[in-house]
Parts: sequence; structure tokens; C-alpha cells
Amino acid sequence: MVNRRKFIKKTVLSSAGIYIIPRHVLGGNNFVAPSDKVSIGIVGAGGQSMYSIRELAKLDDVQITTIADPSNYWTNDILYSTDTGRGPVKKFIESQYAGKNPGYKISEYIDFREMLDKDKSLDAVLCASPDNTHAYISITSMRAGKHVYCEKPLTHNIWEARKIRDVAKETGLATQMGNQLHSLDTIRQTVEYLRAGAIGEVYEAHSWVGATRWLPGLNGFPEATTPVPAGFNWDLWLGPTSWRSYNKMYTPVKWRDFWDFGCGALGDFGCHDMDAVTWAFNLKEPESVQVYPAGNKGNSDIAPYGEIGYYDFKAKGDQQALRLIWYSGGLKPDLPEMVPQNVELSGRGAMFVGDKGVIITNGGASSAPLIFPESRRNSFKPPAQNIPRSKGHHREWIDAMKGGPAAMSNFDYASRLTEITLLGVLSLRLGGKKIIWDYENMKAEGLPEADAIIREPVRKGWEMS
Repeated sequence: MVNRRKFIKKTVLSSAGIYIIPRHVLGGNNFVAPSDKVSIGIVGAGGQSMYSIRELAKLDDVQITTIADPSNYWTNDILYSTDTGRGPVKKFIESQYAGKNPGYKISEYIDFREMLDKDKSLDAVLCASPDNTHAYISITSMRAGKHVYCEKPLTHNIWEARKIRDVAKETGLATQMGNQLHSLDTIRQTVEYLRAGAIGEVYEAHSWVGATRWLPGLNGFPEATTPVPAGFNWDLWLGPTSWRSYNKMYTPVKWRDFWDFGCGALGDFGCHDMDAVTWAFNLKEPESVQVYPAGNKGNSDIAPYGEIGYYDFKAKGDQQALRLIWYSGGLKPDLPEMVPQNVELSGRGAMFVGDKGVIITNGGASSAPLIFPESRRNSFKPPAQNIPRSKGHHREWIDAMKGGPAAMSNFDYASRLTEITLLGVLSLRLGGKKIIWDYENMKAEGLPEADAIIREPVRKGWEMS
């Protein structure tokens, strides 16, 4: 039976020429009205989540209402030099709102699934967990009708990247990957320059980072078992990953070294530092990928100290033919002849080589594109701005929830960039073997041993559908 009060209200408004329009008609699935405040739950209480918390707390139409993490407390996170875990990060969130709302409190959960089940007012989830749980958390949250922001790399394996893309498309929810450099004006300017022919036909690109292993002296999984810290649910932290006993070498942050949990330096930075070339030339299907380990070479359990890798792309559709070369662990490219040999490359950057010149960006695309030789720089007329400048990486995601355009690193684009990154990780995990990639069938030709890495087995109860 129709509620009488609602019926009368609807009749009066209709007779006055005012119509009630359902929210789903105004926008996509679980559309949030522009005037509404978005309620967000944070999954993952590490140092990286604190960056996103700061950014979200700046937005007046956003409110972080809850947090979930298997760990209550970590002392002095080695990367972020601060205490982390559910307890400290909960206090940090509350402190961000204290000025506007004294005494502000949020709820907390150990298991994010309980958060989804109990907190029905939640609009969105920000996933800042380790790589091995990104896909499960994101897919489960989208299936629950929540908009999702997920840190990079979007997933831990290639099958997950395809699956998360499909679920995002199916649900129509607002998504964004946390490769924050994608929203810088400088990377968008670089893409515009490359597309406008600033250096002619680009045939080669280089990306490098100084990142290396956190545990350079280790040659595999530690053999010993150490006590699980108080207030830490290790079994839940493992998520879909096969069970193994706890060792203090794994947490926090250092899990990135181990293939079971992380994706090494390439997985950590590829979605940042191979973004500009992927974006500019619509890269999607490498013909082949081969990444060689360097230094302490790692093995099937642990990432190497450094790497140099080659991605070869054939011209296909609107994908441009080129070679992309990746470096980590302190390795860098040589300077082409068109670049003065006294130019110093920063510890992290990208270089694009064309038949008429070279573009170099430093600091992970945070610097403006610099064209060489100087004669080419002086003769090139910059194109009119044709890529919208961002109002902020998190702002894009919030606006997409409210009926605005899709965030520019949404899961459709992000899954493609992640797959390219993870193909290099696949080669590394196979000891540097060359991957001839069958995109349509998601297969590494002639390498059946790759199948268990392309789609990793998951523990019972952690299946993704």
C-alpha cells in the first residue's frame, strides 16, 4: 500500500508542476545528489591511507564515517615514519574533522565485510590495503553498491584486472585508481605535447624509478615463524592468498618485496611512471614483454633488487607502435644524441624519443615536459589545451558520484594500465622469460607455467565473481 503522506505530497507537487525525479534517473547507479554529503569508508589503515584521508577531509561535501583494517596498531611505519593501524588512523581521521565538528567520532571494524553489512548509509569505499586484497575488496564493495577508489596497482594479477573492469562496467559505479600523478597538470601537458607531434613520430619511451627492495639481503621467504602482534588478524590480512605462517619481515610495508603480497618496484610504480606513454598513445596490447632482474635477482618468491624491461607494441587500431623500456633500482637510460650530454636525469622520470626530438620529464611526471634539442623547443608551438585540467584526483571521483564525468583514471583505463604493468611483473616472476602476449585469450604463448600467475588460485571463501 502506498504511504498516504507520500501520495498526497506527490499529488500536490505534481499539480503545481513540480515532479519528483528518482535519483537513479538523475545519475548513474547509487547516484549521490550534488547537495548531499558523501559518506566514505576507509579500508586499510596504513600510511598511504592517511594521504587520501587528508585530501578527502579538505572536501566540504565528503565525510569519512568508518574505517576497517585487520591490524589495530603498527609502531613507526618505516615508509611513513608514523604510527599506523586502525587505532592511530581512526584518531587521525577524527582529528581532521575536529575543527569543523568538535568531538567527531567514526566507527571501526576489523573486517571490511562487516562494515559493508552494517553501515547501510555508506556511499563509497576507499581501498588502501596491500596489493593482494585490492581486487577482492573493490569487487565486493562494488557488488554491495559502493563507489570505489583503489590504490595502485589496481590488482595483483591480470585476471583480476579484467574482472574488476567488467564489474565496474556492469555496476556503473564511480571508480578511480590511486595513481595521483594522473591528475597533475604537467602529465596532461606532456600527453598533449606528445599527441601534437612536439618531437615528431615517437618510437621509444623510457621510464625509471630509483625504488628497490625493502629487504635487499633476503633471498626468499624467511624460514622462521614469529609471533603475530597483538590485535592483528593475520588470517584476514592474507585474504585470498594461500596460508603461510606469519613473520615480522612481512609487515608493515615490506610485504611489497614478496610476490604473494606485492608486485615489487615495477608493480609499485609502473601505474605512475608508465601512465603518460600509455595515455598518450592508447597502449593496450604489447606484442611481447621481457623484464630482466638486476642486482640481487630475486626468485619465484621475492622481487629482485632492480630490473630493466622491454615492452614492444605493434601499431594496432589507434595504438601506436613503439618500444617502452622500464628501469628500477638505480638504473637509467643513456641520453640520445639530441640531448646535451651534460643534462642530468633525476632519480625518477620519463623520456620520449621521436624522429625530431626528445622530451624529458622529471620527478615522476611532476615536471613540465622539456623538449630537446633547443632548436626544436624554440620552433614548437604548444597546442591549445585539450585535456581538461583536474580539480583534484579525489575530487574527480566525488564529482563522478554526483553525476559528473567519469574520473580520468577510472577502472576501465586503470585496468589497462595495470595489465601492462603486471605483464612485466609476470616476466619477472618467471625469471625474466619473454612473454608473447595473446591478449584475447589472456595467455602467455608457450608458457603454461604462467597461467597460475595470470590468474592466481584463491582460498576458499575468497572467490571473486
